[in-house]
Amino acid sequence: MAVSENAARGFRFPYAIRTERRLTTPGWLPIATTIGALAVAFVIGGVVIQAAGGHPIAAYEHIVQAAFGSLGVFNDTLVKAIPLILVGLACTLAFRMKLWNIGAEGQFYLGAWGASAVVLLPILPATTPRPIMLATMAVAGFICGAVWGFIPGFLKAKLRVNEIITTLMLNYIATSWVLFWVFGSWSEAGFQMSPQFPKSAWMPRLLDYAKQVKIFSGMTLHAGLLLGLVAVVVVWFIISRSRWGYEIRLIGDNPRAAYYAGVDIIKNTVLVMMVSGGLAGLAGMSEVTGVVHRLQGAISSNYGFTGIIIAWLAKLNPFAVIVVSILFGGLIQAGREIQPSGVPRMLQGIILFCVIASDVLLKYRVRVVRK
Repeated sequence: MAVSENAARGFRFPYAIRTERRLTTPGWLPIATTIGALAVAFVIGGVVIQAAGGHPIAAYEHIVQAAFGSLGVFNDTLVKAIPLILVGLACTLAFRMKLWNIGAEGQFYLGAWGASAVVLLPILPATTPRPIMLATMAVAGFICGAVWGFIPGFLKAKLRVNEIITTLMLNYIATSWVLFWVFGSWSEAGFQMSPQFPKSAWMPRLLDYAKQVKIFSGMTLHAGLLLGLVAVVVVWFIISRSRWGYEIRLIGDNPRAAYYAGVDIIKNTVLVMMVSGGLAGLAGMSEVTGVVHRLQGAISSNYGFTGIIIAWLAKLNPFAVIVVSILFGGLIQAGREIQPSGVPRMLQGIILFCVIASDVLLKYRVRVVRK
């Protein structure tokens, strides 16, 4: 007995796990880690659903059917994906420079407010031709979002104030600002919404062409999708093909090297936060002109916060943002039918956790070695 106890005390596991920092990252690895993170997230989500007394496979099948099961529901998924594409791009641009913009939700609200002000103040009369009206609303939405991004950008650049705190707190101010107007002078009969916009302030929809093309009947997909796709190309060009994009990447990867190379870090910090806020503001503009056609207090389905997950899952690739936004648009769409309704949001949180954790594999090589 004593011999066996001594043997047990002397036993040591012969293998150990060690990490080594990668000097280079294979091109296939980011895609592989993203797919792996998604797989792990859905497995964990399935375990949680099973523990709550549900049926994971049936739940996932229902999500797929509710989001992609027919042309009609896929149309609704794309409508949900439009603001996600724009806020995902907003976060992608800021994160590429390692500016942690957590304020896309507030910038979304300010963009929606700025676009609505064109109609409700009014800046332009209701008889204004639709192209001029929508262009003006887009500019107003971008400017208001950019102003909301300028505040944390300036504080970060000049006073080194943590942008996570400022952008997060500005979200609450933005939502309260919108509530002030929709409960006040812009309220329709005291309700939490403004009067409906005139037709000249509506984004063109497929439904508008149903007489010419029968299949478009009931399709609410609007021209905001084109706006989002154009923004994807522009952001890709800025990051990958422009001198400014090179400066953004250099500051994000090595601020000290950027400083000695003569890059103006202060100016770029402010500009990146402004453009990021402007993109989120465009998302707000697309929602009020393409979907609800009025300003509401609860206009966002947490689009700004979901954009953070989308940017990370897309690995800060503007084109990948499109695919990931459609996926999350499907989760939001399916959330209307899934009970409990918090399941899609739970999956979003698990996916974000798994994606962030998988980034370790991009920086470090994990080895199992014999002691």
